Amino acid sequence: MDFDYFSIEAILAENQKIQCTFKHAIPGMGHLGGGTERDIAMLSKIQIPMWLAYTVIYSDWADFNIPAAFGSKVRNALKAEACSVRLSGLVGAGGLWYGFGKTIMDILREEQANELSDMLTKAFRDRLVEVIDQAQHFAALGHASSGGGLSGNSAQSFREGLDTTERDLFSLAQESAKRTKNWYENNDSKRG
Repeated sequence: MDFDYFSIEAILAENQKIQCTFKHAIPGMGHLGGGTERDIAMLSKIQIPMWLAYTVIYSDWADFNIPAAFGSKVRNALKAEACSVRLSGLVGAGGLWYGFGKTIMDILREEQANELSDMLTKAFRDRLVEVIDQAQHFAALGHASSGGGLSGNSAQSFREGLDTTERDLFSLAQESAKRTKNWYENNDSKRG
C-alpha cells in the first residue's frame, strides 16, 4: 500500500479510530469524545482517529491498547487457518486491515511493532496463494460459482472477506488470467 500524502488508502487507514486512555485531564477538549462534557477527565477512555492519536500518544497525554482486530483472538485464528478469517470485517473503511495495521505499527515500541509486522506478513503470505488461486479459477470459469481450492460457498465467502489490498491483487490476478487465456486462444486459432 502506498502511504503518501495523496493516498486514499492512507487517509482511510488514518481515519480508523483507536481507544485512548488519557493520563491527564485535558480542559476544553471534551468534544473529542463526542459527548457533552467540556473537559476530558483523567483516565477517560475515548475513541479517536489515528491521525489525532499520533499527537496525543507522542505527547504522552494518553496510552492506547492495540485494537481487537490485531489482538490475540485474531492472531490465533490466523495461525489456525489464515484463509478462514474475514479481514474485511475486522476494520471499517472497506477492509483496510493491512493498512490500519501499518498505522498501528508506527506508534508501537519496536518489539511490539516487529510482532505486529510479523503477524501481518505471515497472514499476507498464508492468504496470497489462495487469493491468486481463486482469481485464476474465477477468471478461467468466467462466473462467481468457481470453486478453486475451496467449495463454491466457501470460495465466495473467502472472496467477500478479502482485505482491500487482497481484493486489488485478486483483480490483477484475475485480469492476468483472462489475458493469458485470451492469448492462448488467439494463438491456437492462428496455428490451426
